[in-house]
Amino acid sequence: MDYVSALLPPVVMAVFFIGLIRVIVKTQGGANKAKEDAVVDAALARAEGARQASPHPES
Repeated sequence: MDYVSALLPPVVMAVFFIGLIRVIVKTQGGANKAKEDAVVDAALARAEGARQASPHPES
């Protein structure tokens, strides 16, 4: 019975990990995808603008 107690935690973690990945994949896209993409694009543009406007020249 030692093998059961040794294998049970990794099996349980694997099952929960697979479930987590399935939830992440299923929630990608959907009705809010365009809005979420716009928010990310705006944040990236803001970061790029701040990087270009910095007074320190890159060496």
